Amino acid sequence: MKPQPEFGDLTRSMITDKPADLTTPEVTVLKKSILRFPEEAVYIYSFKENRMIYADGWEAVLGYKDDEVNMLTLITCTVPKYAPFSNELNDEALRFIQSKRKNLQQYSFSIELKKIHKNGTEVPLVVRVGVHMAENGKLVSIIGRYAVNRSLRFGNVMRYASYGSDKNEFEDALKESIFYHLAISDKERDALAMAANGLSFKEIAHKLKVSTSAIEKRINPLYKRFNVKSLTHLVNFAKDNHIID
Repeated sequence: MKPQPEFGDLTRSMITDKPADLTTPEVTVLKKSILRFPEEAVYIYSFKENRMIYADGWEAVLGYKDDEVNMLTLITCTVPKYAPFSNELNDEALRFIQSKRKNLQQYSFSIELKKIHKNGTEVPLVVRVGVHMAENGKLVSIIGRYAVNRSLRFGNVMRYASYGSDKNEFEDALKESIFYHLAISDKERDALAMAANGLSFKEIAHKLKVSTSAIEKRINPLYKRFNVKSLTHLVNFAKDNHIID
């Protein structure tokens, strides 16, 4: 029997441990054009060059100098509890984007997790990864932003979101592939929060300007995913895991 691939195999096959050369003219241009907030770090990874081509802010966020940090380090420094889901989310997002030929630069996804600082401490982050450049319908480079958020509260459920011109198709692709993980998307979380406040599916649909069946597709699968039997149980589970307030 052929062995099953480990989580993150696609991502790992496409990245290297080569850091960015920060002395190039390209980096000077990027430095001026890419805005960065305090306690936020940015990278650009080129699949064409098989290396980082830009890095800024990493010593303040994860303890690595900008000319030291590399893509393999960023993938492998995820806290073990969150690594399987994070790695598979990376894989499935790449697969989906690689299947597209138009509007690639509109696609991105975000995830809340913890990474391990160079000094061994855990750092709570909101990570957003998107397409930086595409040529002839083919992915060329990605851009990632790691923003420290010390107000994040973590339970056993991973939180993520997807963005793009085919956002619903993108989210459905991610959801189908990672269903067996304890995870919830922003769309599912928003609908569940409204249900927790007593709104009916019809009222939620009206507020979100979608069909009632669309709301059912967001909330009903959560019963099986989180192994709960009632809406009350689902809401309590969500509160215990800091999904909703």
